[in-house]
Amino acid sequence: MCGIAGIFHLETAKPVDPARLRKMTDSLVHRGPDGSGIWTAPGVGLGHRRLSIIDLEGGAQPMLTPDEAQVLCFNGEIYNFQDVRAELETYGHEFHTDSDSEVILYAWRQWGVDCLKRLNGMFVIAIYDQRTKQMFLARDRLGVKPLFYAPVSDGSIIFGSELKALLANPLLRREPHLPAVDDFLAFGYVPDQTSLLKGVKKLPAGHYMLLERGKPEPAPIQYWDMDFSQRGKASAGTLEEELVTLLKDAVGSRMIADVPLGAFLSGGVDSSAVVALMSEKSRRPVKTCSIGFDQQSLDETGYAQTIADRFQTDHRSRTVAADDYGLIDTLADHFDEPFADGSALPTYRVCELAREDVTVALSGDGADEALAGYRRHVFHHAEERVRGMIPQSFRGPVLGWLGNIYPKADWAPRPFRAKSTLLSLARSGAEGYAEAVGVTTPSQRHAIYSSDMIRRLDGYQGESQMIDLMENAPAQNGLDQAQYADMKMWLPGDILTKVDRTSMAVSLEAREPLLDYKLMEFAARLPSNLRVRKGQGKYLLKKSMERYLPQDILYRPKMGFVTPIAQWFRGPLADEARNISEAGALGRMGWFEPKALRKIADDHISGKSDNSRLLWQLLMLDKSLSRLFNL
Repeated sequence: MCGIAGIFHLETAKPVDPARLRKMTDSLVHRGPDGSGIWTAPGVGLGHRRLSIIDLEGGAQPMLTPDEAQVLCFNGEIYNFQDVRAELETYGHEFHTDSDSEVILYAWRQWGVDCLKRLNGMFVIAIYDQRTKQMFLARDRLGVKPLFYAPVSDGSIIFGSELKALLANPLLRREPHLPAVDDFLAFGYVPDQTSLLKGVKKLPAGHYMLLERGKPEPAPIQYWDMDFSQRGKASAGTLEEELVTLLKDAVGSRMIADVPLGAFLSGGVDSSAVVALMSEKSRRPVKTCSIGFDQQSLDETGYAQTIADRFQTDHRSRTVAADDYGLIDTLADHFDEPFADGSALPTYRVCELAREDVTVALSGDGADEALAGYRRHVFHHAEERVRGMIPQSFRGPVLGWLGNIYPKADWAPRPFRAKSTLLSLARSGAEGYAEAVGVTTPSQRHAIYSSDMIRRLDGYQGESQMIDLMENAPAQNGLDQAQYADMKMWLPGDILTKVDRTSMAVSLEAREPLLDYKLMEFAARLPSNLRVRKGQGKYLLKKSMERYLPQDILYRPKMGFVTPIAQWFRGPLADEARNISEAGALGRMGWFEPKALRKIADDHISGKSDNSRLLWQLLMLDKSLSRLFNL
């Protein structure tokens, strides 16, 4: 697990300044505190920061083949590298280390871009081939590991594991990209499809790019995608056994490490399943950790302790204060772009706790996306059945009218909160789901934008990205479409960004066995009723885990990390809320109406309304802008 950075001149082989490259690389020291390396040649440079996990002595990078024809920088882990190595040895390749990095080098040498089909892991790969003068950049199938890149004024492409590596290069132009502001306010994160800095791009998950001297910057090429358009024909019992086999293989392959290894344990279905399978594979007690809160309604440590006791893990738990907002500036520094998922704070704390004992921790991320585990999936699946029974010609005008006149009642029990359901049913499934996963609606954003911002956005709405993904998904029904869009947008933009930045902030490698691509492909072929049944998501996963886990773990309501931001903005962060419209970066950019922002803050602080999620977004946007543009 590492951080990488690079410079590649597209037009002419200009010299690369090693000091500039080192500055880019050193900005990523938290991703790799165990070592660093720089390699340059005419027109190209690669830099690396290393967190040693496998082959502690022999895996240094940049890594060159003995004839120096190819050079590699790599961030991540290849879980099946031993199998790929054995295959490469049949072709006559000789290995000089025990690292997965060397396997990637020879896989490229043997198969070129087709090597990606053989690699199972989380990775960003950069290989410069001196024979062809090409730079090969690739990102893993699901987007666990990130790669930012941008063209700069000297004709080069610069790239790095985080935006801060690009910011360390003085040639990067810092100009805001306004559609990304609307994206962020719509969803609470900046999707992989865009960036807050104009000209900066993110290599999409499951894509590669082949830069070649003398040719213009190419478009990324997709080498893998999720496909929900096919269905498995096997019986439910057979599929259940196949799922268990895939889970065991995914967990077992991610337990290979030459450093201490453990797991996050929340006491939810996903992390508990991972710990159960780790315990079955391990001869020693699995090291587990969990974070609790001093506010009982937010605390899950009792469930985590139940699993720790059941599998006799070496468990550590730490309680943090519910008002643990002191990390805000730390998170803003590590995320670079604005990120408003409040669960990043406790995620950082559990990574911090894990790092005290281990260097690698397995997580339960991915099952909700693959197996329809979010409540929104269950609701959307139900709504799609209604849409299938009532024509749009009726739903649009009639349900839309009812939704508009129905009172908004966020405080009421769910059956009485019909306004959002009625408005969703009045729209297409894609439009309804895009709003369901959003934080703000277009009308809410327009109410706080300045007239100049509205003019410059020229009708753009962040929801259009998710709608396009759903409408063009390889899918059979609305549930498929929603899961596909989550895989392409929510998963890399929110969940994986959160885990990558918080784990790397403390030099911890987080591995996600439930994101194994074979498991994902299997899940996409499942019939809908094995994903959602009787109001329960992740049906087949829960059924398959009944042999390992107790019922009160499998079927209890989903909690997740929750932070009490509403209380914060009525207490210790009240001044922050008031200052957003006046003293901060937002006020200087001219994108928002100061009076509208003040009213949002005043209404929340007085208790007139709950504007906490929007205030949290505005605060994180303000802090990001301050750092990106030195405001």
